[in-house]
Amino acid sequence: MKTIEDYQLLTKQALALIEGETDLTANLSNISALLNMNLNKINWVGFYLLKGDQLVLGPFQGNVACYRIDLDKGVCGKAFRTNTTQRIADVHDFPGHIACDAASQSEIVVPINCNGKTVAVLDIDSPITERFNEVDEAGLNHFITQLESKLNF
Repeated sequence: MKTIEDYQLLTKQALALIEGETDLTANLSNISALLNMNLNKINWVGFYLLKGDQLVLGPFQGNVACYRIDLDKGVCGKAFRTNTTQRIADVHDFPGHIACDAASQSEIVVPINCNGKTVAVLDIDSPITERFNEVDEAGLNHFITQLESKLNF
């Protein structure tokens, strides 16, 4: 399990990784790779970006994924709509869960904001239930908050 200090180091690594690069796709690609390399017991990590009235698949690491998610559907839609992190211990208990990968058992989704508007989400899935805890939530919230102003949405 990661500690807050681990997430702070991961945040510093991500900031150094994207320093000087302005391309959003390149940055999100490397951020998803960094998270995939450093988080254990996950099977998918990536981004969904707002395009029109849907969240559209962005850079990710893992198995094939859903291309589009309606804003009123699934864990990603709820995180986006409410602008709150969603930490789901067992996705099968979440009403309206979208099963892009049948192996996923738990999920955490963190909204990403730019200029006061939610523009995307970071989505991480795990093949075990109750994978994500309060430390993961706080650490990932800090991670995204620090990166938001550096990404060109």
